[in-house]
Amino acid sequence: MSSSHTIHSSTIARASVVAGVLLFSCHAGAADGYQYYLTGSPENVQRATQGLIVMQGGGDDVDENYIRMGAMGGGGDFVVLRASGAEDYNDYIYELCNCDSVETIVFDNREASTDPFVIKTIRNAEALFIAGGDQSRYVKFWQDTPVQDAINFVVAKPAPIGGTSAGMAVMGEFVYSAMTESVTTESGLSDPFNADLTLAKDFLQLPFMENIITDQHLQERQRIGRTISFMARLVHDGWTEQSRAIAADRETAVHVDPATGVATVHATADHETPFAYFMRGDGKPEQCLPGKPLTYRNIQVYRIGPDGSFNIGEWRGEGGISYTLGAEDGKLVSSRESAY
Repeated sequence: MSSSHTIHSSTIARASVVAGVLLFSCHAGAADGYQYYLTGSPENVQRATQGLIVMQGGGDDVDENYIRMGAMGGGGDFVVLRASGAEDYNDYIYELCNCDSVETIVFDNREASTDPFVIKTIRNAEALFIAGGDQSRYVKFWQDTPVQDAINFVVAKPAPIGGTSAGMAVMGEFVYSAMTESVTTESGLSDPFNADLTLAKDFLQLPFMENIITDQHLQERQRIGRTISFMARLVHDGWTEQSRAIAADRETAVHVDPATGVATVHATADHETPFAYFMRGDGKPEQCLPGKPLTYRNIQVYRIGPDGSFNIGEWRGEGGISYTLGAEDGKLVSSRESAY
């Protein structure tokens, strides 16, 4: 049986089952600033879980994400976190994941990140998913709060965690935080210090995602050049000595086994470019200065589709293609005809 219920601001749901009917009652919560939605059983269950990292580049959702996350979560409570929208995911995930429940928390501000009910709901999750939207809200609302700690607690169980678009953007050690306007390939390569290129770090602690930044909607929005500009800044600013990135196109998901570091790709059935890109830059950019076009040569790229795999720990792939990219005086250059 599936039932949805919405509670706005500080109202918290409580429910009981009588003669097979799911009944709800509500009472005031401890803090404003969020909405809560429930599909399925309101009772907390505890199930054995296994780790899985799911990163989708946006677009229509890949069903396999939620099938696998539900299985790795032991059919327990599946929690969706977002900072816009409503309960759109609840029924969709509930039908796929074979879970006890799907709960969505929509954050309106940072205040909700200290709410006891919010924190308890996240920590009790057997699977956790961060929706798309605006990643700057996730950084502003969650970083250095109990929500950040609660997410990392779920990861460490270990239990499956996933994210799409903005949700994928926050899953590396380094984050393009998007605090102003969105960076494009043109703006990033022409000036890697432009005001829109904002970075954050030490947000989530996911196995094998150390020293990595992510990017999304790659071919759809022609973003591979901006990914290179992120990588250049990370090295220039001294955050890392070797820049690495994982990027994916829309309707394409990277699944990482946190026990082995092996990544595979899953995509919607009719997607024509279901590729993920594993990018590494050795050494410092030749030119990375404010107001100057970027020069950053010899970025190693390994591209895989659903038939390939990539070992993040060894930074080595199988079943894909290898080539190099770079920026020359603000222009994207490739060792093959296409950058993608």
